[in-house]
This record gives sequence, structure tokens and C-alpha cells, in this order.
Amino acid sequence: MWARSDRLKLVPVSPESEAEATPRDVAVIDVGSNSVRLVLYRVEGRAIWTVFNEKVLAGLGRDMARTGHLSPDGVTAALGALRRFRALLDAVKPAQVFTAATAAVRQARDRDSFLARVQAETGFVLRVLSGEEEAHFSALGVAAGSPHADGVVGDLGGSSLELVRLNDGAPGEGVTLPLGPFALGAPGPLDPVALGETCQAVIGTVAHRFKGKTFHAVGGAWRNLAIVRMNKINYPLQVVQGFEMSAAEAVETAGLVAFLSRGSFDRLAGVSRKRAETLPYAAVVLRALVERLGFERIVISAFGLREGLLFDAMSKGMQGLDPLIEGCASLGARNGVAERLGPALETWLAPLWEKLEPVFSDGREQVLVAAAARLADVGARLHPDHRADLVFEEVLRAPVPGQSHAERAFLATTAFHRYGGDRSSEHATVERVLSLERLQRAETLGAALRLGCLLSGRSPELLAASSLSRSKNDLVLGIDRDAADLLLGEQTNKRAEAVARTLGLELKIKLR
Repeated sequence: MWARSDRLKLVPVSPESEAEATPRDVAVIDVGSNSVRLVLYRVEGRAIWTVFNEKVLAGLGRDMARTGHLSPDGVTAALGALRRFRALLDAVKPAQVFTAATAAVRQARDRDSFLARVQAETGFVLRVLSGEEEAHFSALGVAAGSPHADGVVGDLGGSSLELVRLNDGAPGEGVTLPLGPFALGAPGPLDPVALGETCQAVIGTVAHRFKGKTFHAVGGAWRNLAIVRMNKINYPLQVVQGFEMSAAEAVETAGLVAFLSRGSFDRLAGVSRKRAETLPYAAVVLRALVERLGFERIVISAFGLREGLLFDAMSKGMQGLDPLIEGCASLGARNGVAERLGPALETWLAPLWEKLEPVFSDGREQVLVAAAARLADVGARLHPDHRADLVFEEVLRAPVPGQSHAERAFLATTAFHRYGGDRSSEHATVERVLSLERLQRAETLGAALRLGCLLSGRSPELLAASSLSRSKNDLVLGIDRDAADLLLGEQTNKRAEAVARTLGLELKIKLR
């Protein structure tokens, strides 16, 4: 078992780390102000996979602003959901169960009686998070999916909004504000203009601490706003994680939703009728945040509090691994890819890639090459006539965090060309998120991985008997003299020439 000590080297992990990397099932019970949810995860080292996700929009905090107590109907619905979750967990028997209750339970006058009923009827001892803890774990969740994230995290629940700073993935100061839809009067009548002024005033009390360029939006309401935006612009990649809006786009979308009539929500694809009670309030809050705090870019995170709890339980060494590389390695392992093949291909590609001008900045191309190498054999068990298309779709939509939408499209296009996908039939999905330069680089990387896998027969030892680099005008394929008969052949030459063509170079085979 190996771990990355930096972006270039692999080092053996300790027995403790190896034990931590053993796949295990973990559950999170999340009792929020609006929803009660059970999520079952498969944790494979640094990779976190959602395998089961069930929620009930109980609305525990629906009456809080008026009565100070949990909604009676919400309590009934929540207890019913938790009893079912107890039965599911008794059957699944996960290795670990985390529980969290947030703003509504935290603030309710009848909090203690509710917690006692939950324990008596289900056996769950709910952990009631403070506002600071809720903000911290939400920020950790964003960091779990985007380890170098900077800016401000905003987690909107039914009763509260948590804001917390992120500095290169490290959570900083946080605050809880009474800006959840139920705290603002949902599901009652809404005056967007008056409510916007109220939100601006509340946000203004902390504006000096939370201004920034990037806002990481966490929570179901804002994910639904992203879906509204995607549908409005016919966005080709329906993946919420990592979806971005400019400030102007976010304000436009929020304004559209805030002023919709209740009946109009029935025509919004992807938005449930229950969500329609709170979504206009969430839209007003988002608009106020963007305008008051000066955000230029809004990034939607599907990772939040629940994933933050899991991430917090990992060792520092495990947390330090790259989620994209580890997620791709895990995805490859599920499809039978040999553990050592990906790192070997990454090392083999390095001399060539060092000579190419990067098409992604901040060292991201190196990470993408490492991730693509771990996906190099992901389609081995698929039908050869359909591999390219099937692998493209799997990589494009796989729930692997740590990547932007452009990077997601780059890896999918690389996988498409790894399996011989024809350039003339590249998927139109990627055209709006990838530049021509990045499309061409993905074709080169896919062709190089295709060559490496054929050349070596997927053997790291055989791969080490060859090298791939470039001189001024040539793509140089180096082969150890004593391995030439084993490695060179008609197909090898054809695939090496294909790599050279993507770079506008001539192929030169050099015996070492």
C-alpha cells in the first residue's frame, strides 16, 4: 500500500494507515431543521462514496419562529424516519455511526423531550452541534471535496445560516446567523424586497469578517437553485458538485426564484413541492449575501456537514491525500485495475509532460495526469465495441470530488481517447466546458495511456523497460535493447504514431 508524500513521489504507508485504508461502511444520521436524513457511505481510504441516501422533509423547525418549539407534525415525521433508519442500520451493521442535530433541535424549548423520545424509540443518542461546530464541520466537508479551497463557506439549513472562512482548505472563524427559511417566516407569505433588506441588515453585522471573492454554497436549497440555473441555460453537465455561477448569474437566478408564484414551482424541473416552501427564502438570502459581501464566484458543494464529520475522523495523513487521485484509484480498483499500474503510468508519462506547456494552472495538470493514469484500465471489462462511450459517461458523472467541471470533462475525454474514441465523435457535452487546447491535450493523454497499456501489457515491470519523452521535433519512444523483441510490434508503432500526431511531432524509436 502506498501514499503520496507530494505530487511526484510515492512512499509506503504505515500499518496504521493501511488499516485505515481498508474499505468500511459508515453511516451518518443528520437531523436538520427541514430534513431528517440517513446516508450510508463506503469509505475507501480518502475516497468517500455515497451508497444509500434517504431523507424525509420533516420540517422540524417549521414553527420555531412563532412558537419556539419543534413542529408537532415535524416531530412525528422525524421519529417515523428515525425508526426506519434504526431498522436499516440494524440490518446493514455499519462499522461506525455518526449522528448530528442542528439549529432547530439546538434552539427548541422542547429539545430535551425530543432527544429523550428519539433515544427511547430508536436508541439513537443524537449529538446536538453548537453553531460553531456546525459551521466547522460544514467547512471541513467542503475541504474534503476541495482540499485547497479558499473563500467563505455558507451552509444554509432550515433555521440558520453558518458562515465560516476557508484558507487553503483550513477552516477559520465561523458564525451562525438566523437566516434559515423557517427563521425568516417560511412557509408564510413572502415579500422579497422587505426580506432582502432584513437579510442585508443581519449580514451587515458580520460583513467586515466575511467579505471575499469565492462563496462555497452548501445545503439542499442552494443545490436546488443550481439545478434551476442549469435547466434555464440548458447546461450540458448535470452534476451539482463543483457547478459555478458568477455573481451576476447567481443574483439573476435568485431573483427569478424569489419572485415566482407558488404555482410556478410545479413547472420547475428537479424542485419538489415541499422544497418550494423554502426555496424563495433561500434565494433571497443568497442574493443578499452576494450583494452585501461582494462575492464574485459561487461554487456549489455537494459535500457539507455529513462529509465533514467523516473527514474529521480521518488521520491527518489520510486527510492530506488528494481526493481526486484517491477517488480515481478507488474507482479503478472497483473495475479490477491493478493497484500499481496507475502510479507506474504516471511516472512513465512524467518526462513527456514536463516538456509540454500546461493547459491547467496551479499544478492541476500534474494532478489530472495522476488521476487519469489511475483510470487507464477502468473499461477493461466492458464490451470493446462500446468501451469508449461507456467509460466517457462513467468518468464524466462519477461522484469523485476534488475537480472542477472543466477537469471532469478533461478526464472523461482522456478516458474516451484511451479506448480509441474517434476525435470526430467527441461528445458534445464537453464543448461548453473545455477549450480546444484542453480537448487536444486530453486526446494526447488518452493516446499516451493507450500506448502505455498496450506496450506493457499492463505490467509495471515491462513499462519500466520503456520511456516516453520529446525532443524539439520528435516524440521519442525509448526501449531497452534486451526488451525490444518483447515490446515493439505493429500495434505498438501505430499507437506511438497516434500520440505523435496529436502533438504534431514525428515518432522516433530509440533503443537504449
